[in-house]
Amino acid sequence: MRILKITAYIAAALVVFWLIAATLISGDCRFEKSTAIKASVEKVWQNTNTLRAMDSWSPWQEKDPNVKKVWSGSTGQSGEQQCWEGNDAVGKGCIKVLKVDSVAKRIDIEMKFLTPYESEAMEYIIVQPNGSGSKVIRGFTSEIPFPFSPMKLFMDLEDQVGPDFTSGLQKLKVLSEER
Repeated sequence: MRILKITAYIAAALVVFWLIAATLISGDCRFEKSTAIKASVEKVWQNTNTLRAMDSWSPWQEKDPNVKKVWSGSTGQSGEQQCWEGNDAVGKGCIKVLKVDSVAKRIDIEMKFLTPYESEAMEYIIVQPNGSGSKVIRGFTSEIPFPFSPMKLFMDLEDQVGPDFTSGLQKLKVLSEER
């Protein structure tokens, strides 16, 4: 009986500690990668300003060449959407263009993943002048919901999404520099 009480107190203390930590730790997540490209801003922008253009350098295409995709909306406009369903490596979800700013060379996208687990993120791609070429910044923001925010302390976004972002940016670089 005494061991059961001690175990219950320890469990309760751990739950209280976790909840306090969840209150103090922000669930906001942000990740960014960039690369320099020896091509004009306009040329790079043409490879980043629509979901169809981004599909040509997406690193996830290689993870499942047989992924099923459904496109809707007007290409390069707010509302353009691609939903996909693939193997375990790419899962299932939808990506939707929220805003295309051709003056600032920025596209904002909403991503909703349904499998392997439900999550949402806001992705953006920005193309900027960089000397005689361009700099592309690709990033996302997301939020870990309460009470799971302490999990952020154990996440390594560089390890989890860094390789895919780097691979995609390298493919974009090759595509933009060869044309």
